[in-house]
Amino acid sequence: MIGPLLTSKVHEALHAAARAGALSVECSLDLDRSRTTVDLGVAGWTWQGQRYPYLVSCKDRTIYYWAGEDFKPVARFTTSLCKLVPTEWGPPTFEIDGIKMLPTAHVSPYADAERKVGLIQPAAKVILDTCGGLGYFAACCLQGRARQVLSYEKKSDVIWLRSLNPWSPAIGSGLTLTHGDIAKEIVMMLSDSVDAILHDPPRFGTAGELYSQVFYDQLARVLKRKGKLFHYTGTPNKLTSGRDVPNEVIKRLQHAGFLAAINGDGILAVKK
Repeated sequence: MIGPLLTSKVHEALHAAARAGALSVECSLDLDRSRTTVDLGVAGWTWQGQRYPYLVSCKDRTIYYWAGEDFKPVARFTTSLCKLVPTEWGPPTFEIDGIKMLPTAHVSPYADAERKVGLIQPAAKVILDTCGGLGYFAACCLQGRARQVLSYEKKSDVIWLRSLNPWSPAIGSGLTLTHGDIAKEIVMMLSDSVDAILHDPPRFGTAGELYSQVFYDQLARVLKRKGKLFHYTGTPNKLTSGRDVPNEVIKRLQHAGFLAAINGDGILAVKK
């Protein structure tokens, strides 16, 4: 079970209720997945029989977890800063070196994943999830009755983030998560072994190999005929970036044997 998670919004609600003399308050300690009751005191609060202190400093855009003796940010730095970031929707996004990895401006990142997963029609399918991230694609596949989800994630720090995220799916029951680089792992996969693919890579400038012709040829090799692929590209401004990434992707996918077209902020393709 994941322990209590605090955001500045929840922490302020606890503080405000305590200052007003309330003995308890109802709030969420799992990023709006559920509601619970917290007993309040002047110096701290109690939840499920355990006493917790108020934070000395509680920053916006930060999620705090209970580390056994105090609250710490859900963030790690190994080769880059990976951080879980709260959203107004409940399900968090995450950042790598300050770059937001999931859309949140107009829609919940979870709802966004639901729409994209719906494009590949997951029911009864074996699905390759190339860049697992927080696991929202995988969770939506399982909700859509996928037979199996094969998920890969390169960064150990991201895997740690999802271990603390109550919106991330549990491993097992149809979901496997491999800590590995899909660009290297895919060559060991059998040909025609998956029914559909979800490809949500980091931006081109940091993971160019996941946009390469070599990689797309591998995606085509492991995907069964008529299988669907959704490839997130984002909508980079070619006037400022100097590149038309979506159309570059379409051309490479076509060369690999796909029929491909822009769909929202990505490419929907079907293997011929």
